[in-house]
Amino acid sequence: MEQQGNQFDLATFSCSICLDLLNDPVAIPCGHSYCMGCIKNNWDQEDYRKVYRCPQCRETFIQRPVLKKNTMLAALVEQLKKTGLQAAPADHCYAGPEDVACDFCSGRKLKAIKSCLFCLASYCEKHLQPHYDSAAFQKHKLVEPSKNLQENICSRHDEVMKMFCRTDQKCICLLCLVNDHKGHDAVSAAEERDERQRELEVRRQTIQQRIQDREKDVKLLQQEVEAINHSADKTVEDSEEIFSQLIRLIQKRSSDMKQQIRSQQETEVSRVKELQEKLEQEITELKRRDAELKQLSHTEDHNQFLHNYPSVSALSESPHSSSIKTKPLRYFEDVTAAVKELFDVLQDILGDNTTNTPKTVSDVDVLLPEPEPTSQTDFLKYSCEITLDPNTVHTQLLLSEGNRKATLMKQHQPYPKHPDRFTGCCQVLSRESLTGRCYLEVKWRGSGGFVAVAYKNIGRTGGDCGFGRNDKSWALDCYHNQYKFFHNNNKTSISGPGSSRVGVYLDHRAGVLSFYSVSETMTLLHRVQTTFTQPLHAGVWVYWPGDSAEFCRLE
Repeated sequence: MEQQGNQFDLATFSCSICLDLLNDPVAIPCGHSYCMGCIKNNWDQEDYRKVYRCPQCRETFIQRPVLKKNTMLAALVEQLKKTGLQAAPADHCYAGPEDVACDFCSGRKLKAIKSCLFCLASYCEKHLQPHYDSAAFQKHKLVEPSKNLQENICSRHDEVMKMFCRTDQKCICLLCLVNDHKGHDAVSAAEERDERQRELEVRRQTIQQRIQDREKDVKLLQQEVEAINHSADKTVEDSEEIFSQLIRLIQKRSSDMKQQIRSQQETEVSRVKELQEKLEQEITELKRRDAELKQLSHTEDHNQFLHNYPSVSALSESPHSSSIKTKPLRYFEDVTAAVKELFDVLQDILGDNTTNTPKTVSDVDVLLPEPEPTSQTDFLKYSCEITLDPNTVHTQLLLSEGNRKATLMKQHQPYPKHPDRFTGCCQVLSRESLTGRCYLEVKWRGSGGFVAVAYKNIGRTGGDCGFGRNDKSWALDCYHNQYKFFHNNNKTSISGPGSSRVGVYLDHRAGVLSFYSVSETMTLLHRVQTTFTQPLHAGVWVYWPGDSAEFCRLE
């Protein structure tokens, strides 16, 4: 109650123009008081009319009143300021442009604190009090202040709309029920609200249950992220340790091999040098004996020659000749070959493991697959650049536009022989493999043909290599804007709007493949739900000379 008394005092000594405590207060002839500066500015704006009004009571003065400071009121305001009492902020008292104003305030209106759905009016705290005090207002329904109360009034009959027509799904008044909605299924607005409220609660329960489910899914995903991170960190740590051990083992083997080679080198060199010394001694001895024989051969006295000849012993076989074997000058090349062979084996092993690592990571399951896109803008998020592989193209297909376009020609093209080339059907595969979520579009010129996805190991020869004629490909036949779907040589006829542009959406992990007719809008032609066991490649099959298929650049 004390606070309410203070608010009254503040309003009494506040300027209704600036909403602050009076500054140099003046009283005009009608008795209302204002700040001198505020009322001067207000009347300055009305000088051109030569008519001056009180902003509160709107009393008009032909002559502009002379303003004099009210010294007593000024002293009283200064006394209030000394007590620490300040004017209440405007947004706590008066209604601003964004507020709901009290419908019963005169002059400047206060903010409403409640609206009455029965009275269709809004009330400030003062004017609302009868709704609390009088029994006549007990059945009135008070709600938060609303600017839309007039929407509860029937525009035709100016009556409160207390009924709801279920036939026309709109609120009506009693006169509407008697006249325009006679015989319709109508109930009171309160009854309809109760039913819709129950439906709302059911929806909320569904949403809340879904929120709980999604929160559980988020928690599971978080746990999976933590498990992935832990597994990755542990694997990196273990791998580094294993590779460190492998490096140490290789370094030790390298050191041991080096030591063995050097030891064997020393042994072999020592053996060869020892034999070399013995041979050099033998050469010296042989030279000495050769000199003796030379001297004997020069003896002129025959009797002396024959006398000395028996003293010359016969030449025996060299004791070292058997130790010398002629062989190529290779000693440790076999060791080098063995090390090279070990290197090749390790390279193959490490190369395979490195290649498999991304596959292992990509195979991690995601619990919440994204829904299939619904608009072309959403599809473009998954667009991929497609180029055609010249090693797979049939020789009657001419590639152009940076290998994005294939045109069927009457003459064969001079492509080199390649084991991946199609020879049975005039078709070609993309160079890029398709995994994850992908979207691509093909534009036809002419009668049309097949748009397909296929495994890389699809056949290359014979009629069964055609897209859709085997279990390794899925194809949409777009001949003359009439559609048929083929897989494993099974045909499904499809109805849909004709277009020279076909969109293909793939969710490889979810096993979803969808074909769309693309124009200003996208129309689903056919959807496949299966399990893909290999990466897929996009492809086209053109079967009329002059026709072409081009993979579009999507932006």
